[in-house]
Amino acid sequence: MLVDLRPHSRLNGKPLEFLTSLAAVVEALEEGAEDLGKVRLVCDWVQYKSNFREVVDVRRILSRPGRQPGGDPVVVPLGTRDDALEVAVDLRRTAGAPLRELTGAVLRDRAEGARVPLEDWGPGSRGCIWDFNARYWKDLDLWEKSTGRGYEQALPGGVSDARNRDAARDLISGLFEVWDGLAAAGALPEELYVVELGVGNGGQAKVFLDEFRALDLTHGRDYYRRLHYMMCDYSQHVLDLAREAVAEHLPHISSFALDAVSPCTSLGFLKYKVFLVYISNVYDNLPTDEVAQLGGRTYRVETRAYLDAATAAVLAGPLGTTAAELPALVGRLLRLGPALLAEAAPDRFADVDAAVVFWREVWDALKLEERYVPLAGLDLYRLAPSVSGEALRPLLESGADIRMHVNNGALASFVDSLRLLHPYGRLVCHDLFVTDVHAYRSDFRGPGKYEGSVVNWLNGPLLAHVGRRDGFDVHCAPFAHRGAGNIVTMTAQVRD
Repeated sequence: MLVDLRPHSRLNGKPLEFLTSLAAVVEALEEGAEDLGKVRLVCDWVQYKSNFREVVDVRRILSRPGRQPGGDPVVVPLGTRDDALEVAVDLRRTAGAPLRELTGAVLRDRAEGARVPLEDWGPGSRGCIWDFNARYWKDLDLWEKSTGRGYEQALPGGVSDARNRDAARDLISGLFEVWDGLAAAGALPEELYVVELGVGNGGQAKVFLDEFRALDLTHGRDYYRRLHYMMCDYSQHVLDLAREAVAEHLPHISSFALDAVSPCTSLGFLKYKVFLVYISNVYDNLPTDEVAQLGGRTYRVETRAYLDAATAAVLAGPLGTTAAELPALVGRLLRLGPALLAEAAPDRFADVDAAVVFWREVWDALKLEERYVPLAGLDLYRLAPSVSGEALRPLLESGADIRMHVNNGALASFVDSLRLLHPYGRLVCHDLFVTDVHAYRSDFRGPGKYEGSVVNWLNGPLLAHVGRRDGFDVHCAPFAHRGAGNIVTMTAQVRD
């Protein structure tokens, strides 16, 4: 058995205490007749109180891809571990938990099919949690009405760092410096474009525009008159709120409802014209796969959303349906949204509010099963439309076993956004970045739940590697205007 106890700072001074409690997990595995020589026991401190994991869960490690063309034998490199099972334990929730009983129950559930799956197995980026995520942003007004609070209240501190006025002034001063140099050379365009992806409720846009106007009055170059600020978001409801927040600046505003994964689809007319692409707390909310290097072999993590059978029965009962029929009803919710679902199924939902309550209850109960499926080759795995899986090789082969995010959606957005930049433009992103690949070996990095949405940390070394390969300088640094917190600022601009 291989035991991987992730050295989170919360474990300082207590490793023996946790190792002793894990003996109960091993006992349950023995009782279940598992071959301990082929078991990995992985212990994380799961930092998100609301997440998709059980206290103890089991992940199969497959020996071959699910669809092997022609049934050809899989070539396994010499020196690889022949593991078949990974047992995952959330150390944050082990205190007082009956780990032996929980582990035995999970093993039985896996054997007896006691879970109610909402989908088939597939890559994490295509899982239905992202349909829930998209539905949350489409019907944010209904969710907020039901909960009685805005989504920003789910953020640490209840506010986005994008509203920091000192940070906005630094950003604007940098723009003015670039524009002054171009103006002196007679190369400054008449129209000055700034793009914000993920505007939230418009608070950050208002801070930027207020500070821009004030600094321009002092600067005296009349840049505010020439400014075109492009507000972009997935949710039309969010865009409407944002436009209200920046009402006094509307002559300088254009708004676009777009998918952040492919901004050029809507903003292609701005290629090579944008001086600033500004992003805050967006990338961590975009679909992602996970990949792993285990025992000398490379895997992609496949996921399947499910409800435990008891919870599914509780949810189904008041609706006059069964647990077995619940996945189809959840699918209709994700396709139609709660308002149309209430109209289409009045026998199940008295009104829209009842459908929203159902949506929230399913989301709260939703869990993810995981399994490891071997990758036939990194060159055959597409991270983003223009990025091969080969970009992962230096990270996966950086040392001991590792599991990491690919951040497919963020990577696609990043590469696409770079195409918008003027040769003197910059992309600035505030988000949850892993800045050292070895951090994936010590801390759990998602997914977690923020209200009705999904959050994952970002693979900073991967984004930086891809950006530099395409001719951009990419740097990550702690957010400069807050003393504590996890937010990191990534900056990308054309290499000199």
